Amino acid sequence: MKLWAVFFLALLCLELQNGSCQAIKRKKDAGESGAHPGGKRARTRQPVPTSRKGKSQSLLTQVLDKGRFLRLGPSTALTPGKSVELRCKGTNIGWSYPTYLDTFNDSRLSIKHSDKYSQLVLTSPSAADTGSYSCWVIVCDGTECQRDQDRTYSSYVYFTDKENLFVPSAIHFELVYLRPDRPAVVPCRVTEPQVEASLHREVPPEEITANQTLLTFDPTKGFILQNPSADLQGVFYCKASSKGTPQISTKYQLLYVEVPSGAPFVSLGASPETVRGGDNVNVTCTVLGEPEEDVSFSWSYPGQDKRPVHIQTLWRLVNRGMGHTTRVSQSILSVEDMQTVDFGNYICKAKNVNGETRVTTTIASS
Repeated sequence: MKLWAVFFLALLCLELQNGSCQAIKRKKDAGESGAHPGGKRARTRQPVPTSRKGKSQSLLTQVLDKGRFLRLGPSTALTPGKSVELRCKGTNIGWSYPTYLDTFNDSRLSIKHSDKYSQLVLTSPSAADTGSYSCWVIVCDGTECQRDQDRTYSSYVYFTDKENLFVPSAIHFELVYLRPDRPAVVPCRVTEPQVEASLHREVPPEEITANQTLLTFDPTKGFILQNPSADLQGVFYCKASSKGTPQISTKYQLLYVEVPSGAPFVSLGASPETVRGGDNVNVTCTVLGEPEEDVSFSWSYPGQDKRPVHIQTLWRLVNRGMGHTTRVSQSILSVEDMQTVDFGNYICKAKNVNGETRVTTTIASS
């Protein structure tokens, strides 16, 4: 009986081992269903999730030595004197850069476009070239093209210079207008983001202390006055130091302005008031507005396209007392030797960024 029991247990053990092997083999067969012919294993890849956030990485890069590229972040510090090459991927690309490079038609700046990217090259950069450099994809629908805001990439580039802690300006005395309804900026930008600057009044000599609420400093903008008032008028400058040596910025004349924003306020009058045939007449269109607000004028008059006229446009700043400054813009239409065709309605249209105003005056023969 013992021999029979041992024999029975051996058979049972053998059956269990065969079943386990078959189960393992079936498991392998199921796992090899994606194998390539020839016995090679197929590597399965999980799909990579995509999102708009992943595509929003900047396409603005700097070309380094030996064909290396550096993707630019929100700010970049570079060394003056060494040419800079920036690239932006895309077939239709627009650029922006510090405005003075356009103002002075600077030949150091060049932009070239190719099939795969656009290239901006600035040779011999200096501290004055510090500023925002941006590129964007231009999207066109037929003949209409516009900037793609979702694919706009910017980097504020500092050209660090210990000898010029403040970004040099071509204007040695700048005007800054203070308004009660908006912040004002004293634009003493710096060439290094870590530079500590202070704001000073010239007369009486004093430092205006930054307090993070009414006065703050932004290295890309300058000092920001959150709630400017008339008592901040005067001549100001910014001060910083490098290795114990102080440097001062351009000087700024701060003027307080209290003119409401809106479409131009226009007055129109003729001189002389009494007109006869053969007289010379001036029709003056006058607008009062904010000091830096440009105004454009256009005219409609009876002898238009029939009689010659002379039109002169000018403007000036006027101090209205209590530190309030206003810009007076004028367009003067002059008619010599008045003829019958010249009598009638003279219409002046004045336009600014907020809207336009039309005013009419009538010149009749007395």
